[in-house]
Amino acid sequence: MPKKRLLPAHPRRAWRTRIGHAALALLLPLSAWSQTANAPPQAGMPPPLTDWRGANDAVAQFKRGHIDLLKWESANLKADSAAPAAAPNLMLMTPADAVRQAWRVHRELARTQSRLGAEATQRVADGRWDTVDPSLQRRVDDMDELLEVATDARRAWLNAVAARKLLRFREAALTSAEAGEELGRRMVSVGNWSPLQATPFQLARASARVALQRAQVASMKADGALLQLLRLSGSDTRLGLPADLPELPTESLTRDTWQQRLSAVQAHVPGIDAVRNRIASETAFAVLQTSHAIARASRGEVLQLRSFITEETLLHYNGMLKSVWDLLGEVGNQASAEVDAIEAQRDFWLAETDLQWTLQGGAPTSFVSPGGGGTEAAAPAH
Repeated sequence: MPKKRLLPAHPRRAWRTRIGHAALALLLPLSAWSQTANAPPQAGMPPPLTDWRGANDAVAQFKRGHIDLLKWESANLKADSAAPAAAPNLMLMTPADAVRQAWRVHRELARTQSRLGAEATQRVADGRWDTVDPSLQRRVDDMDELLEVATDARRAWLNAVAARKLLRFREAALTSAEAGEELGRRMVSVGNWSPLQATPFQLARASARVALQRAQVASMKADGALLQLLRLSGSDTRLGLPADLPELPTESLTRDTWQQRLSAVQAHVPGIDAVRNRIASETAFAVLQTSHAIARASRGEVLQLRSFITEETLLHYNGMLKSVWDLLGEVGNQASAEVDAIEAQRDFWLAETDLQWTLQGGAPTSFVSPGGGGTEAAAPAH
């Protein structure tokens, strides 16, 4: 049976198809990368070849040609270079874990938890503040501090989990960008491309590396903020966090339900504090509604449309109706959509935490800016 032929008859179309494959590699989601990274290496891999025709025969055994070849080389030739990461020694797999750890370093809150009772304390740790009697604010000493520490811990945990997820995405994006650049380098080395034709992939790799460096700093800062909150800065604590944030609820809190809960807590908040709390809660509710809408759209419609546009752009590119810059530009657009979806999911849970706090009498001084990359907006003056 004749071997699969990787080079189409028309050489120009062949080059463009390979560019398309390399560009598509930049779009692989994290789940696809994790599956391929953990797959066993393919046996019988021949040594590297400098002749392009011979290289075509060598990579014919791989399902996706040169991209799979580059990933095989990465998995097999670089496996010994990376040192294994140290195992976590503090597992915080849920927001409640972070809240309880934060309470432990505030020893004065042990008495508050005792007076509050185990059931109500668990509800606060779990973020189910709407099921806690708001009158406890007046009857339990330091209840406001207990809630404030819980709020800070949840926010720090959410930021750290999201930052790590963004870091993994950027690592995967750099890996695929490096595969594209290597493919371009090989095309130049055998004379099928000019150096100029390889520059889009060189730029893509450079941009991916810069994005990864920024993500590394952001993740380090988020981990540091959580450790500082837990008073573990400077210790040999290695945090164990989940791979993803909690899933979005299908529906957000309705206005009627919010108003009922706000009225219940307002009956137990005196004077000027009641005014401050109402203003804060109105802002928190608006931010929550907007954050939920943005997160649902970012994780659903926007990503689906971006995937469709990218696939169509690739078809037009292979039909010589689009340039490599058009294709790589769309690759960048989809990568941005992936990042926006992660940040929007984080922002919703930050907004939900703030609203829960206001419905127990709290008054946050700042709120997440929906769609603003996690920046904070000051609460309105009162």
